Amino acid sequence: MFFAQYYLDCLSQASYLIADETTGRAVVVDPRRDVAEYLADAERHGFTVEGVINTHFHADFLAGHLELAARTGAWIGYGRRAETDYPIRKLADGERIELGDVTLEIMETPGHTPESVSVLVREHADDPVPYGVLTGDALFVGDVGRPDLLASAGTTADRLGRMLYDSVQHRLMALPDEVRVFPAHGAGSSCGKNLSTERQSTIGEQRATNYACAPMSEDAFVAIVTAGQSAAPGYFGYDADLNRRAHGLFDPAAAVPALPLADFLARRAAGAVVLDTRSPQEFAAGHLRDAVNVPADGRFAEQAGTVLDPDRPVLVIAPDGRAEEVVTRLARIGFDQVAGHLPHPEEQLPAAADQMRTAPRRTAADLAAALHGTHPPVVLDVRGCAERAEGSVEGSLHIPLAELPGRIAEVPADRPVVVHCAGGHRSSIAASLLRRSGRPDTSDLLGGYAAWAAAGRTATSAPRRA
Repeated sequence: MFFAQYYLDCLSQASYLIADETTGRAVVVDPRRDVAEYLADAERHGFTVEGVINTHFHADFLAGHLELAARTGAWIGYGRRAETDYPIRKLADGERIELGDVTLEIMETPGHTPESVSVLVREHADDPVPYGVLTGDALFVGDVGRPDLLASAGTTADRLGRMLYDSVQHRLMALPDEVRVFPAHGAGSSCGKNLSTERQSTIGEQRATNYACAPMSEDAFVAIVTAGQSAAPGYFGYDADLNRRAHGLFDPAAAVPALPLADFLARRAAGAVVLDTRSPQEFAAGHLRDAVNVPADGRFAEQAGTVLDPDRPVLVIAPDGRAEEVVTRLARIGFDQVAGHLPHPEEQLPAAADQMRTAPRRTAADLAAALHGTHPPVVLDVRGCAERAEGSVEGSLHIPLAELPGRIAEVPADRPVVVHCAGGHRSSIAASLLRRSGRPDTSDLLGGYAAWAAAGRTATSAPRRA
C-alpha cells in the first residue's frame, strides 16, 4: 500500500493519496484545488487516479475534485446524502472500494455536515483491523467537527450535534484502539475549537484524551461540542455552497496580469478592491488609500476570505516574487476574481504619492496616555472569545475579526479608534478595513494585547462583547 498525507499549514488542511502498488490504482481524498502535487506523485509511482472522495462539503476551502476529475477522468465520490449539480458517485455506508488488495470502506459519520463520511483503509482486504480511518471533519486529533456551520442553511446545531454524537461515540469509538486516525484538519482550523498540532493519532489515544470521546450522554455531548465555538470566517458559507456546484477550474499556468501603475489605478477607480499583502510594517509606512492589508504570511487565505467579497474584483500588491503564491492561495478558497497585480511596488508606488497614506500605530504607553486624556479613543479588540477571556483592556469593545465586516456599524465613526489583537497581525487587517469604511482616525496597537499586558496596564478578565 502507498499512503501519503499532504498538509497545508496556512489552512491547517490535510489530504491523502492512497494506492495499491501492485495494481497502480489510486484514490485521492479531500484534495485542495492546486492538484499538481498529487498528480506528480501518482506519475512518479506509476499510479492511475481512479477516484476522488470528498468526506463532506468543505467550508474552509474549495476542494480540487473538479480539477482532478478533469485531469484524470476520475469519478467524484460523496456520502449518499450529498446533492450536487455535477455527476457524482454516491457512496453508501459499508461500501467497499477495491484498489487491488488495498481496500477502502465507507462509514457514514454525519454531524459536522449531514453527508459526512469517513473512510476506513485496509492494507489487505481481509485485515480484521484497518490500517487507519480518514475521519474528515467528524473526528480531529483532540476535538470533533463543529456542528454549527449550517445554521444559515436551515440545519440546526442541535440536530447535527446529535448526529455527531452517534458518529463519534458509537461508530468511530467502536473501532479498535490500534486504528490510526487521519483527520482533514489540524490546529488553527476554524472547523473545531481544540485541534491538536499532531497530524495523526489512534482511536485508542482519542478515546483516552479527546474530551468529546469520553463516555457521556447525548445531551451532554451536544452541549459541550456546541459551546465556545469561535465565529466562522465570512467565506465559509460561500465555499460550502460552491463545493456543491460546477465552477471554473483553477489553472495555475494562467498568469494574472502584471499591471503598470496607471492601469492598476484605473481598475481600482472602476471598483476593484486593493489587497495589499505586505507586512503590517511595510503597509503602515505607505499604502494606497483604501487598500485592505492582509499580510501574506500566516493564515492569509482564511483572513482574506473573512474581509473580502468573493464576487468583487481584486487587485494584488504582494511582496516581490510572491504574487503567484498569493493568487494560488486565494484560489484555494474560491476567490478567483483577481484582476491583476502591481509588480515591484516599492518602485511603482512613489509615483502615486497623492494616492498614498500611512497607517498610524500606537505603543502601549501611547494608548495608556490617550485613555487618560480628554478625548479617549475607542479600543476595539478583534481577538477571539477564548483569547479575550484571558484578559482584556478595560472598557474595550469586542468584535472578533471574523465578525467585523458585518458589524462595522457598531464601531463609532466620530471618535478615534485603536484596534488590537494578540500580537499585531489581525489588528492591521481590521484597522485597514475600518479606515476603508470611513473611519480615518484608526490606528492599531503595536505588539497587541501581549504588549499591553507586558507593560503592566490595568486589565480585566471579564469578557465584554459589543
